[in-house]
Amino acid sequence: QVQLVESGGGLVQAGGSLRLSCAASGRSRSRYAMGWFRQAPGKEREFVAAISWSGGSTSYTDSVKGRFTISRDNAKNTVYLQMNSLKPEDTAVYYCASTGGLVVTTTQYEYNYWGQGTQVTVSS
Repeated sequence: QVQLVESGGGLVQAGGSLRLSCAASGRSRSRYAMGWFRQAPGKEREFVAAISWSGGSTSYTDSVKGRFTISRDNAKNTVYLQMNSLKPEDTAVYYCASTGGLVVTTTQYEYNYWGQGTQVTVSS
């Protein structure tokens, strides 16, 4: 069994920054691609960013390109999401997820382990 625990969410003003962390425990998750998704109130969960197991390949949804950066430290079994220039529309619960494969994917159904989520609120 794999557990994913997110942290780092909170309340921030527009233009501010937050860094989310996702710590994996249980089996080693270092050889699996990881991703971040988010769900705003009344909306479906959407893809935000993903990173390959090596960290050499990343993918971002268009709305966060140039503002968010995904990274990972396999020695610590931790994935990060650095969020800069935050906007009110970034307000959502952010979820960390792990795939069963090595390569980047934006499809949430290919992710088989999920964290509980961390709330990010951006005030205008």
